[in-house]
Amino acid sequence: MTPSQYQRFLDILEAAKPDFEKFYDKEVNAAGGRVRKHLQELAKLCKEVRTDVTAVKNARQEAKAAK
Repeated sequence: MTPSQYQRFLDILEAAKPDFEKFYDKEVNAAGGRVRKHLQELAKLCKEVRTDVTAVKNARQEAKAAK
């Protein structure tokens, strides 16, 4: 996870916090849609990070094998 990806992760979580509180604590149903949107953004970011981790891992293995 690059520093920018990590910061995006934190930013999404921070942006989602008020909507989670509104949906679960104050029972505002409209906030549920926003919560789902934040979660979708997190899912996309997680997929990106998984791809990056695999690429870095493979590159390290190739570099180690080349030595």
